[in-house]
Amino acid sequence: MAKKIPQRSCAGCGAVKDKTELMRVIRTPDGQIRLDQTGRAAGRGAYVCRDIACMTKLRKKNGLARSFGMAVSEEIYDALEKEFEVDAK
Repeated sequence: MAKKIPQRSCAGCGAVKDKTELMRVIRTPDGQIRLDQTGRAAGRGAYVCRDIACMTKLRKKNGLARSFGMAVSEEIYDALEKEFEVDAK
């Protein structure tokens, strides 16, 4: 029997994809927001397509603020985009 791959929706564009195709962004227990390269770090997670266009949509729709229930500054989005670009290479 084939192992079922969990599905998650992108917080930017709303597309439902396999969890392995998306990048996880977490809010750590101490309130920091960062990319989770392992997919297993502790904290509340939100998923984004591995596409800079989805990261732009996430910023425009204020998706992280909705996902995490807290205000997210522009500096955090900037830092995430830089990390995202480095990770995508």
